[in-house]
Amino acid sequence: MRIILLGPPGAGKGTQAKRLVERYGLTVVATGDIFRDQIAKETPLGLAAKEFVDRGEYVPDEITTKMVLQRLDEPDLGEAGFILDGYPRTVPQAQSLERALAAARRPLDAVLNFKISDEVAVKRLTARLVCPNCKRSYNTEFKPPRVDGVCDVCGHELRNRSDDDEATIRRRLEVYHAETKPLVLYFWERGLLRDIDAEAAEEVVAHRTIEAIADLTQDYA
Repeated sequence: MRIILLGPPGAGKGTQAKRLVERYGLTVVATGDIFRDQIAKETPLGLAAKEFVDRGEYVPDEITTKMVLQRLDEPDLGEAGFILDGYPRTVPQAQSLERALAAARRPLDAVLNFKISDEVAVKRLTARLVCPNCKRSYNTEFKPPRVDGVCDVCGHELRNRSDDDEATIRRRLEVYHAETKPLVLYFWERGLLRDIDAEAAEEVVAHRTIEAIADLTQDYA
């Protein structure tokens, strides 16, 4: 099964992706993780992406697509399929992805569009904490760790992401609305998309997510 998760920053795509991994055995391919890995390793693509990430802007299609397609060709993805989180962000990216998947005879099964308001996104992201070791996310208001500032899973010190200040978040939301929302129409017209109200509690959103997948792909109900 091959799934795309759409939605603005703070919509909870990463959290729901982890649940889908547990349920279906899929592999998450998150562009944010790819960017951070390649930037940390100072690869040519990583260095090219860094200047855009630091400004809170989307990385150009050419760089992003190369990174993602490289990742999709790696052997650890396995047979169960994958979840794309953060890609595609534009219609040209979607078209490039579909061409690559068609050539590999691995068409998309579902596109899930997680919807939240800008104010909810800002509130969530400014309170977000991330474990730099195991990558688990917390939120000081909605989902705090059991011990203040410490990861529940591995005990590592939690940190704020450098791009989670309010000005950068609002810029990211502006870019999202301008560049990414056309994808909703693109995938809706192709019969692949379902909207999900993501402002509810995590468990409620998880149930809505499974229902949407079952609606699109009856084999996985």
